[in-house]
Amino acid sequence: MKLFRYSLVALGLASATCANAASIAITNAKIHTVTEQGVLENATLVIENGKISAINPDTINADETIDAQGKILTPGLINSLNSLGLVEVGAVSRTRDAREKKADMTFDASLAFNPKSTVIPYSRKGGITTDIVSPSGGESMFKGQTFVVNLSGEFDSVEKTQQGLVIELGSKSKGSRATDLQKLTYKLEDAEKALEKAKAKKKDDKKEPKELKRDEKIINAVLAGEKQLIAHVDRATDILALLKLKERFQLNLVLVGAADAVVVAEQVAAANVPVVFSATSNLPESFDSLHASLENAATLNKAGVKVVLTVNGETHNMYQLRFNAGIAVANGMPYEQALAAVTSNVAEVFDLNAGQIAVGKDADIVLWSADPFELSSKVEKIWIDGKEYDTRSRQDELRDRYMAETDMPRAYVK
Repeated sequence: MKLFRYSLVALGLASATCANAASIAITNAKIHTVTEQGVLENATLVIENGKISAINPDTINADETIDAQGKILTPGLINSLNSLGLVEVGAVSRTRDAREKKADMTFDASLAFNPKSTVIPYSRKGGITTDIVSPSGGESMFKGQTFVVNLSGEFDSVEKTQQGLVIELGSKSKGSRATDLQKLTYKLEDAEKALEKAKAKKKDDKKEPKELKRDEKIINAVLAGEKQLIAHVDRATDILALLKLKERFQLNLVLVGAADAVVVAEQVAAANVPVVFSATSNLPESFDSLHASLENAATLNKAGVKVVLTVNGETHNMYQLRFNAGIAVANGMPYEQALAAVTSNVAEVFDLNAGQIAVGKDADIVLWSADPFELSSKVEKIWIDGKEYDTRSRQDELRDRYMAETDMPRAYVK
């Protein structure tokens, strides 16, 4: 194969849109592997067929070779539990598909996902290559199920559907929080009894088993640990109640928000339950979240809790994920642990073959101009499944349009 060498500048000028080579070698990079290998200086990474095929090989044989010039290479960042591709303009109801008043545990919002949302290329500018999208709203405590997308903007970018069951527990404007905890417990108890009854009956009954309803299949998958129970919850007493349910029913539990998790950090760590939250949550938004603090990421990490950082809100600020990680570092979280909280920890919690630079992992890679947690740094190149994607967004196009000098009326300027 023919060997090409390009400088980063030359490549940037030559390629305004995505490029896809069969194999790519990135040389002279400072690689944050987010594995036990740690940080590799002057390292080489080889990508083939969408996967990482080699790190520091003895010889380089690739269709394209890129000199990183000592710059930083990290796994693509992974954001989680937002409405990417489901909300275009929050104030325009007809562009919102994440919320459904009558939503229950069967709600699958992936059917409405729009890979052409202008938020997606904007989020790529923040080094994000993958996202776990979550439904929201509805009157039931069950909000529906999560799904996984890559940020390629391609029509086939939904990678997994119906992954985790989302619930919301805690204070209620009407009624007691105890009601939902009781309903959840009864739901799990009833499903467990039904499974035991069906198992006992199967031994003596030659008839075909009755077809289960959709919600019954979902709760059975939760009981089997095949489907995550993703719980939005803040108050310590609610967290402890969920930990008891996890122990009793062997649930695959994930806590979200969890402002009071620091109060019961020892129990959360002992239960091996990950916590997803924003490092910028430092003010109580309710009487349930009185322990929100910029230091929570460091505190939970030190206690042994697997921390996953995300960005609060729907979608339009998710490009700021790397800054959230930087804020966590500024408030006591070790740098590599903060990087893991937006890459490998997310991949581990949500069962993704990404989030690390290791042989066999998906080639979701970002080349940064400098430290990715610094405001002044930027994404120079980004690959998703080994394919390079553009870092221009609609905001860049608008800037160029309205700053361009022209004698024509502005409407005629593209």
